[in-house]
Amino acid sequence: MKALVLEAPGRLVYRDVPSPEPGANEVLVAVRACGICGSDVHGLDGSTGRRIPPLIMGHEAAGVIAATGADVTHWKAGDRVTFDSTIYQLDDWFTRRGLPNLSDGRMVLGVAPGDYRRDGCFAEFVAVPQHILYAIPDGVSFEQAALVEPVAVALHALRLVPIESGDVALVMGAGMIGICLVQALRAAGCSCVVVADLDPARLERAVALGASLPLRTDQADVPAELRRLTDGRGADAAYEAVGIAATVGIAIDSVRRGGAVALVGNVSPTVELPLQTVVTRQLRLQGSCAVCGEYPAALDLIARGAIDVASLVSGVAPLADGAAWFERLARREPGLLKVLLTP
Repeated sequence: MKALVLEAPGRLVYRDVPSPEPGANEVLVAVRACGICGSDVHGLDGSTGRRIPPLIMGHEAAGVIAATGADVTHWKAGDRVTFDSTIYQLDDWFTRRGLPNLSDGRMVLGVAPGDYRRDGCFAEFVAVPQHILYAIPDGVSFEQAALVEPVAVALHALRLVPIESGDVALVMGAGMIGICLVQALRAAGCSCVVVADLDPARLERAVALGASLPLRTDQADVPAELRRLTDGRGADAAYEAVGIAATVGIAIDSVRRGGAVALVGNVSPTVELPLQTVVTRQLRLQGSCAVCGEYPAALDLIARGAIDVASLVSGVAPLADGAAWFERLARREPGLLKVLLTP
């Protein structure tokens, strides 16, 4: 089969590789669309340490079942499916307690951090366990279904740091996850969603999809603006979707006493923590890891049009052209947000 292979830091090659063989409890999916995630772009140069070559990246995907393993039930060739980005164990301490995203030995598709390697979906075929599959609803395209993962990531963060009607929320970062968070907050009834980013085009798109107030982080004092909006208190909750020290700091400084910060982005391995601020303001810092059962809700929101992912797609391109699109995304070419590759 053809695949887009990360052969060395910064070097993607479209070439032939062996097709995966599904195990007894796996299905072979013919990939129809796979999104280039920001984490793939950040991992391209090797700086994150989570995509050690050689590797087939890609975890935001949808397709058609081409073959099934001997022990697969309820699924058959021809079924339209998407799937969780995380492969988790079915019978371990965490999964039994409803935390499959924290399962022992979990693996993320298209990731190789050193202790494991799991090829992903920038390929014609991928093999995945049957227990992470989800049927694509009628009326939802492969392109839309490939983007259920970032929606589910946003929903997971909201489940961990919920909001109430009348709350003011801050979203740091207007990338794919950030704009999904904006839409999810609106769907959950949040009265005021402030979004902060450097990119005016991304902020404009966030406003079109429900953000109440856009703030340029290079022009505005974001914490001061939040206090101005809330009679001096600050945001009830902040959702940090970038993952670098500067934006984490802004999120912490922007919430009220007793508020919460959901940490979704994880580009930087470490950030400095303003410990006294967190303790004396009794803030809750909540890590949000991937997805934990939110795929059905995400698919439903997309199917009902409550969350719009189609308008976030900047381009759909053949997998063979993937390296060039990675370069454009890495340069932060204006107007680009989400690019889908099709084998």
